[in-house]
Amino acid sequence: MLAAMQVMAQSIPATVSQGGLVIAKVTPGSKVTVDGKPVRVGEDGTVVFGAGRDEKGPLTVSINGRSSQAIRVLPRDWPIERVNGVPPKTVNPPPDIAERIKREQAEVTVARDRDDDREDFTHGFIWPVQGRISGRFGNQRIYNGDPKAPHSGMDIAVPQGTPVKAPASGIVTFAKPDLYLTGGTILIDHGFGLSSNFLHLSRLDVRVGERVAQGQVIGAAGMTGRATGPHVHWGFNWFGVRLDPLLLPGIERAAP
Repeated sequence: MLAAMQVMAQSIPATVSQGGLVIAKVTPGSKVTVDGKPVRVGEDGTVVFGAGRDEKGPLTVSINGRSSQAIRVLPRDWPIERVNGVPPKTVNPPPDIAERIKREQAEVTVARDRDDDREDFTHGFIWPVQGRISGRFGNQRIYNGDPKAPHSGMDIAVPQGTPVKAPASGIVTFAKPDLYLTGGTILIDHGFGLSSNFLHLSRLDVRVGERVAQGQVIGAAGMTGRATGPHVHWGFNWFGVRLDPLLLPGIERAAP
């Protein structure tokens, strides 16, 4: 897996799909920007960035302020998913609950801002659980007939209590059992602004600040928060940009 990833990452690609992650190499010591935003360059020249669900592109990558490359963003179709039977208060919460949700999401946002020089992501990713994909990244969600934001991750249907494994090594930056919308929630930082989040967990086995290894059990699947059945929601971010876990190195080449 690592060898395949290294081949993929020798240069900046000409295209990237909406929701896709780019892992590339530049000359060590270079200064790189993506659409004018500076990005971290590893000691070995590794750079990462992503194209969000609604990114139209092109993404302009500049190196040392002299050479630049325009990456074409490939559009995707986003089907509509209808989810019925959701508790009404989680779809259109009253003001006090809405304020709680805002506070909780602000905490999660802070955890995603971490920018470590660790390259845990370079070893590729594994599935956190084995099961049927019951919800895909980016699809428009309609809860109880009410249109809401697009789905921010990938849902994998598994029985209650199924062990959930870390898809890559990293540091736990957030771990709380009772967020209103997402229930048991864990964030793992993989370095360079890349992070995984796991929602609706019935059990949390790790704490903030703990280092976890790829494949380590971090908790158990559940249906806490806004959920109609037991599953694992796996979200993936480059800072505030939501990306598709199904497009990660190692994942797109192996069905669950």
